[in-house]
Amino acid sequence: MSNQHKKLKPIRQTSLADQVETTLIEYLRQNNFSAGDALPKEMELAEDLGVSRNIIREALSRLRMLGMIESKKRKGMILTEPDLFSGVERVMSPNILGANAMKDIFELRLVLEVGMGDLLFARCTPKDIDALEQVAKKEANDPKTSSLKVRLNYEIEFHSKLYEMSGNDTLTRFQNMLLPIFNYMMEEEAKLEKKPEKGNVSHLDLVETLRNGTPAQFRENMREHLTPHYSRLSTGC
Repeated sequence: MSNQHKKLKPIRQTSLADQVETTLIEYLRQNNFSAGDALPKEMELAEDLGVSRNIIREALSRLRMLGMIESKKRKGMILTEPDLFSGVERVMSPNILGANAMKDIFELRLVLEVGMGDLLFARCTPKDIDALEQVAKKEANDPKTSSLKVRLNYEIEFHSKLYEMSGNDTLTRFQNMLLPIFNYMMEEEAKLEKKPEKGNVSHLDLVETLRNGTPAQFRENMREHLTPHYSRLSTGC
């Protein structure tokens, strides 16, 4: 018999409120509760679970903080459609997040922008493209684009417009949340260079692709546009 034994995993210790919170979420899922449905009364939950009402209140408070439930007059506690980003928005700051987390989030932004081509081609209008072109032309004719601050402003304005044109509210909101991280990462990258590096595909090139190209061409060109950022990704396989 081999002396090589697998290490025992430590037993996870959870509080009673943790267990009740998990049980309630599973109960709601298994019974197909949907937004607007009323939850059982506190007393009923306490009796069914065999815990005190204080424990039930703590667990319900946690669900409320997650945006899963809210109190309504004459209906009591009801299930709501949770706000996916309510908790994330509070911590999306370079002052709070660590370097690895910010790097991961910035890489997620790269993946999203390369992948949004199909949404843009399905939903953007000629008027949208004209507005995007105005941003790109203003940038191309601005003699101050050698300045990092000016360059960042145009980068944010152009890419924010792309998110808006996608017609996806969740994407647009997520991009707004990313702005502090985006600024921080761009500034950190600039410290390593004499001047901001540019990809071979400009914003004007991307506009032309949207106007006359295909989703596949847009993905390829956006990938090339973001090459300076992708070149800094660590390789693993």
